Amino acid sequence: MATATLLSSSFAMPAAARRASSSSSASLGFATSQLAGLSLSAGAATPTAVALLPKRQQLQPIVARRVCPFTDKKTNRANKVSFSNHKTKKQQFVNLQYKKLWWEAGKRFVKLRLSTKALKTIEKHGLDAVARKAGIDLNKK
Repeated sequence: MATATLLSSSFAMPAAARRASSSSSASLGFATSQLAGLSLSAGAATPTAVALLPKRQQLQPIVARRVCPFTDKKTNRANKVSFSNHKTKKQQFVNLQYKKLWWEAGKRFVKLRLSTKALKTIEKHGLDAVARKAGIDLNKK
């Protein structure tokens, strides 16, 4: 029963308790947190309690992944080994390059971000064959 009261998301604190918690922490010399002295109850969340919660920021920069679309090569995690045989993790990135390639079927240049291994494969088999095998539609690009 005690765990049910702790798991609720309703925060209610009477004004007298708020004053008592701030005066006791000030007399002890401790810095108070925002949740100090809050009482948890099993009731539903009040509108004021929801307004106190910070809004979650979802603004993150759009970053291109380090993956080659033609060969599906990805970043590899490996060990960096020192002379004393101490191993620390490191990342080995794919050698991705921006290239403008002539697309014969479309009679135009196509700007692609691909690995150097994919570039060698395209030189050997052709852009159409490699794009078809990878399932990439060059008309969009």
